[in-house]
Amino acid sequence: MKKITIVVLIVVALVSGYIIGNRTDFFSSRPAVPPYMYNLQLPKELSGENAAFSGVANVISPVVANISTSKTVARKDISPNPHSFEGPLNDYFESFDIPKKWKEQSLGSGVVVSSDGYIITNNHVVEKSDEIKVTLFDQQNYKGKIIGTDPKTDLAIIKIPATNLPAIKWGDSDKLQVGEFVLAFGNPYSLGHTVTMGIVSALGRANVGIADYEDFIQTDAAINPGNSGGPLVNIKGELVGINTAIFSRTGGYQGIGFAVPSNMAKSVMTQLMNEGKVTRGWLGITIQNLTPELASEFNLKKSSGALVTDVFKASPAEKAGIRRGDVILEINGKEIRNVESLRNTVSQSKVGSKIKLEVLRNGKTFSANVGVTEYPQELALAEQDDSPDEEITEEKALVGMSVMDLTRDIAKQLGLSKNDKGVVIVKVDPDSIAEEAGLKKGDLIQEVNKKRIRDINDFNKILPGIRDGDTVLLFINRGGNKFYITLKTYS
Repeated sequence: MKKITIVVLIVVALVSGYIIGNRTDFFSSRPAVPPYMYNLQLPKELSGENAAFSGVANVISPVVANISTSKTVARKDISPNPHSFEGPLNDYFESFDIPKKWKEQSLGSGVVVSSDGYIITNNHVVEKSDEIKVTLFDQQNYKGKIIGTDPKTDLAIIKIPATNLPAIKWGDSDKLQVGEFVLAFGNPYSLGHTVTMGIVSALGRANVGIADYEDFIQTDAAINPGNSGGPLVNIKGELVGINTAIFSRTGGYQGIGFAVPSNMAKSVMTQLMNEGKVTRGWLGITIQNLTPELASEFNLKKSSGALVTDVFKASPAEKAGIRRGDVILEINGKEIRNVESLRNTVSQSKVGSKIKLEVLRNGKTFSANVGVTEYPQELALAEQDDSPDEEITEEKALVGMSVMDLTRDIAKQLGLSKNDKGVVIVKVDPDSIAEEAGLKKGDLIQEVNKKRIRDINDFNKILPGIRDGDTVLLFINRGGNKFYITLKTYS
């Protein structure tokens, strides 16, 4: 036992001696070792890109206008009600003195386009305004006057009594490319002059539901309420778009903004300044987009182009030989991506000019020179002779639907011309192939596989030649709106 005790004591003594002998190393201070500094080689001046953005901001800022508007809003008077309060109760509620009229304020932006005070902005910024106040970058205030508006593109021109103003330099929006840097200017949330940067996210955005004519530039440059009407510029400082709207679930910026391309804006601006109105070109055709299925039916490798669904009588298109079922591939040498690109190009074409169309018909292409006339204020088809009543029958047709002959009464109910021919869909089975294809009760089938259908007999003659698994091309008239649909005939 003693030996064990002695050994333990000796070990403890040795350990304690080591600690005590080295205690000065534990508690004494040592010079701090300086941290290793990486040589980041920070630039002494702004990089080329930063200098470019800063330079653009300095040039563009003076041509940006902050626009505040006000309009009088009248309270709707409540119609007399036999159960309304009378006497003391009525006097009590009237004592709250709710105003019958009040001023509604709104904010937006604009771009100075001429040295004598013309400014382009969005129509929704100044629409129905009683007063327009314009504040320029130098904080000078002016009273604005509406020169002209174009709700179809959501653009407007106003003027302020000023001279010798700096004006924006116009760019060519057709030369924009996806991924290109752009800067957005405006007055978001009334915070004052603001610049944001982003890229072109997409081009030719349509069917957004903002205007009748849509060919929007999509950008992720921050656009917020108050930016509407402000400029979207490239890194050369050229105007390429007019900021118009955002796509948002919250009302604020979510990375998706839309701008009217500068070429469209310039065309509208020129007409509003010179004429006070916008005149649009017209060819006299109705068109629809090509789906992959339709493209296959018309022997196209891709679904770009515009499919002609109707040609107005005595129109420039008819005179040039354009027919229903033609596919327009190019206009003036420029590829047609979709219906919107053709429609926008034609609408901006000068009345009296001629445009060259590249057209596909039955697998062969040809060129057609078509004159541009002014878009009619009212499009009306001439009334034609009555056709005799036809016997009403119902036949089981293609999979998922039933059809019957068109009568005068049914044509009237469906908004069709008295001389329209075809068979009417009277039933579309739920969850059927016909329903999935988009067919609806009341649709008039006027062609099957490019063969004209006048009545149920024509329709029944074609059916035996259609086999299970075939794709059938139908030409549909829906209340005067004509288009093509493809339908698979699986049983």
